[in-house]
Amino acid sequence: MKYAVFFMALLGVPPLAVVLSFNRSWTKYAVWAMIGALAVYQATAINFFSYEEYRGSSRGMEVSIVYLFALAIMILAAIKGHMPKLIPSGGAAIFIVYFLLCLPSLSTAENMLFSWMEIWKMIMLYLTYLSIRAYLDLTDDVKSLVKGLAAFAVWNLMLLAKDHLLGVYQPHGSFPHQNGLAMAMHLFANLFFAIYLVGGWRRSYLNIAAFVAASGCIVRTYSRGAIAMLPLSFLITFVLTTFVAVRSSRLRIFARIAPVALVGLLGLAAMLPRIISRFADAPEASGNTRVELALCAREMILDEPWFGVGINNWGIKINQPYDYAERAGRIHNRDEDFKDGIVETVYLLVGAECGIPALAAMMLWFLFYLFRCVRLTKRLSGSQYAAIPAGLAGGLVACYLQSCLEWVLRQQMNLILLMMFFALVDHLHANSRRLKNA
Repeated sequence: MKYAVFFMALLGVPPLAVVLSFNRSWTKYAVWAMIGALAVYQATAINFFSYEEYRGSSRGMEVSIVYLFALAIMILAAIKGHMPKLIPSGGAAIFIVYFLLCLPSLSTAENMLFSWMEIWKMIMLYLTYLSIRAYLDLTDDVKSLVKGLAAFAVWNLMLLAKDHLLGVYQPHGSFPHQNGLAMAMHLFANLFFAIYLVGGWRRSYLNIAAFVAASGCIVRTYSRGAIAMLPLSFLITFVLTTFVAVRSSRLRIFARIAPVALVGLLGLAAMLPRIISRFADAPEASGNTRVELALCAREMILDEPWFGVGINNWGIKINQPYDYAERAGRIHNRDEDFKDGIVETVYLLVGAECGIPALAAMMLWFLFYLFRCVRLTKRLSGSQYAAIPAGLAGGLVACYLQSCLEWVLRQQMNLILLMMFFALVDHLHANSRRLKNA
């Protein structure tokens, strides 16, 4: 039934694009629908050639309604003559290079279908990037996109509140795992923190609600890495906003931050016992497993430094008959039915599966947008739009550092959101001179 609904929705994409072409302002509803589909992602995404028991970064050729709305926006852009360039920015070019450097790993892959699942994911992510870029170039409606993202953050807090009442220890909202929720909410919390500090945005109550919701989600997941990154990311956002983005008196910013700090301290005090317990009572086996799997990744990189062991083939190569685990000293609890987990850092995962060149390209891609956000904050200083790169800079630092402990930035939902934010940053960069004087 789910597949029949999907194919009916696919047939409806071209007519939807035609309808949207009647009124350009209607395009925002397609973007809101993309974000709304993320809010119910697990229920609406379909895996073709699904292997749910596989322990890798992709378990099927995943297709989401998010991509259908993205395709509709691309068709609309073509109708209106605003089709973006295939490679519209330096960041997009680096992603293409990263993608191409992942392809040689097919030569060492044990299972080509598993590799294709990850390659398909990267293609769909680029479609998402291009669609958001096309929407922004077509409408120049940055605030509608931000409004949709704010609603997404509030929705996730509502899901967490429901799970909290049901007694769920680590709720995950609309994400497949609590660490994914916590990492994504760093981007949201810092974005809306910066918007709150800068002020001047319409519907500011929704933005404040989004800031509170995203911050609450991070803390309530009890994700140790995310909680540890929260003060650092807020500090970076505060410094960029106060000393770069805003040109007027900073006394107003300090006045605005006082009630936030008070509420934050009260909320932290209420949750402090459980947070302390989460850090103090963490099982030693968890830390040992992370170290052992990191050593396994090292063995794979030593074996295949240029091409890796095959994109999305970690779940195969870490187990028998391959000996990477044994070479790394991970020999306990390994019988014929045992299936080992995935390495808990996105950097070692990409290095092991795709090789050092692909890892370098991915890190360059990450850093490109971090530095672009910092520079863009200065370029847009004095404008309310400066809040966006200032907040995203703090959020990206948290995501990149947390990725040393998690492989979440290879999960579909987190990457879709990352692509949306990167498209937003590129649009602001391309139009910075005009937006600054708007």
